[in-house]
This record gives sequence, C-alpha cells and structure tokens, in this order.
Amino acid sequence: MIQFLSLKDVTALHGEEIAAAVDRVVAGGWYLQGKENERFEADYANYIGTKHCVGCANGLDALIWIFRAYIELGVMKPGDEVIVPANTYIATILAITENGLQPVLVEPRPDTLEIDDSLLEAAITEKTRAIAIVHLYGRNAYTENIGALCRKHGLKLVEDNAQAHGCRVPDGRRTGSIGDAAGHSFYPGKNLGALGDGGAVTTNDQALADTIRALANYGSQKKYVFKYTGRNSRLDEIQAAVLDVKLKYLDEDNAHRKLIAKYYYEHISHPLVSLPARLDDAQNVYHLFPIICQRRDQLQAYLKDNGVGTLIHYPIPPHRQECYPELAHYSLPITEKLAQEELSIPIGPAISLEEAAEVVSLINRF
Repeated sequence: MIQFLSLKDVTALHGEEIAAAVDRVVAGGWYLQGKENERFEADYANYIGTKHCVGCANGLDALIWIFRAYIELGVMKPGDEVIVPANTYIATILAITENGLQPVLVEPRPDTLEIDDSLLEAAITEKTRAIAIVHLYGRNAYTENIGALCRKHGLKLVEDNAQAHGCRVPDGRRTGSIGDAAGHSFYPGKNLGALGDGGAVTTNDQALADTIRALANYGSQKKYVFKYTGRNSRLDEIQAAVLDVKLKYLDEDNAHRKLIAKYYYEHISHPLVSLPARLDDAQNVYHLFPIICQRRDQLQAYLKDNGVGTLIHYPIPPHRQECYPELAHYSLPITEKLAQEELSIPIGPAISLEEAAEVVSLINRF
C-alpha cells in the first residue's frame, strides 16, 4: 500500500529530535507562552523574511486575526470587499465572512490553478479593501501584476500561505513575506506540520502584529486588561518546539518533494491525464501534486484497488457549499471543472522514488 501521506513516516524522519524537544518542554513545566514560542516565532520570521511572527491556534485563526486586526485598526469595516480565489479551501473564505467582510470570488487560470490576475481589476470596486491570494497546492500565486494592482488601488495584499512553507516568488523572496500579512497553517499534513493544530501570522507591520497578538490572547495586551473582545487562540509550547525542530529540515524535505514531482512531470503520460503548468522549482514546494482527469472518480477507484491512496482537493467549491447560499449566484466554470476533475497523488518527504514509479506506472496503464 502506498499511502497518500504517512504522518508516522514523516515524523520518524526527525523522530529523535522531535521526541527530545517534547521531553524538554514536558520536563520544563512551562506549556504556554514561553521560550519555545519565542524561539520558534523568531526563527520562523527569520526564515520567511519578515520582522514579526505571531503564533496562534491554527491556520484559519491566523487568517481571521489578520482581517479582524485590520478592522480594529480602522483599515477595514464590515461590509468591505475582499477579492479571493474561487478555487481554494473554504478556510480562506471563512476568515473573510467571519469578520463581516464580503468575499468576491475570482476564477483561477486553468494552467496554473492559481488566481487569474487578468481578472482582478474588473473585480475591484469602491468597497474593495484587499486582495487575498492563496498559494494553493504549494505553488506561488503571486505575480507582479497583483502587486501593482494593490499599489494602484491602495489595497492590502493578504497571503494564505497555509500550503506553501518555503516557496519563493521570482525575485527570491519567500511567500509569506510578499504581502502586508500572511496566514500560515501547521496542520500535521502540511510541509511544516505540528503534532496537532497550529498556525501563525507573519508581517512587517508592528501595529498589526501587536493587535493580532492581543486578539489571540483574549484581547489582552496586559494581564487582566482587555482592549479588544478577543479569543483564546495560542500556539502551545510543545507544538512550537516540534515546529522549530522541523523548520531546520524544511528546505531539505521540500527538496525531496521536488525530486518526486520531477519524476511525475517527466514520466506521467496518459491521454486522459493532464498536469498543471510546471513552475520553476523555487516557486513550488509541492504540498500537493494535483493531476486533472475527466474520469477522475474512476481513476481514483482504480488507484485505490491497486493500493495507492489519493485525495480530492476539493470536491465541492466554496460557492457550492450549503453554508454559503449567498455565493450560489456565481458562475465559475473553471473552478467547478477543477472540483470535478482534480486528483492529488502521493507526494511528501517520506515517499520513495520507487513508490513514485509505481504510481506513475499505474496511472499510465489506466
């Protein structure tokens, strides 16, 4: 059986150091808001290339706090619009609507699967306050045109970097440092994954970072003094310690993902299967390896019958979810086609080239 992703095998790659880090925290007796968080936040900010990193409970919260902080700082107000890719995990949309903001959905490019920057300017209105880009599947979504539009119209650029730890844009900067703020997820299956939930915000904006840190700590900047009506959304010391261990190996683990992806690009050959446009290796950390197939469901069943695990990202797009009837009016044929035809095949730091070869052989024989 070739699992889609074995978290046990991923953890075992650096198992001794991870176990030592956990033991150190347990023995130390300090489990929240301590030195492990301080160390990881400093190391991750340095890695991403920002002045500030604020740990929080998960990736969704990271995005929620960015928009909430902008509201508290008077940059946005409920009813304002945020342009966002239609092809994304629902968390990106949830963070917008959680704050009373209005998502404006824009189609992806069918070749890159990322937001189509040629459609952005037409979506901007007098109510637009931000463009949220998602580096989906680990692929860089940023373009110079997106940056230029944000500058031209005075918009905030928010990055959803939940799937792209370590990815770069063409000028060499890392995703997560490109916009005004970025949300990161450390869900166990991510390229930089904790042993549970975890998240962070990176930014160069001191006021934004301070506001987010308070919001995620019950709204408090000083003990028992509450400036905001916040929530409890903190990264615990064990997860921070584990993440700091894994951060040291992130580029190495991503390099292995790229090796597997190279094999897929060079060897998958089937008339019913297409692959997204291949990006320069620096611009893709291959959190996922999506393939497109009109007979997706049959291909998935065939691979399962032959011992290969796969996942669909994502079978129902946000505007077709029951929780968002107000988005049902959107006509998004590219997004809907991807929902019907996308299939993610195994990739990760623990999969071998021999296993990748078996996956390719099965796909080519489908």
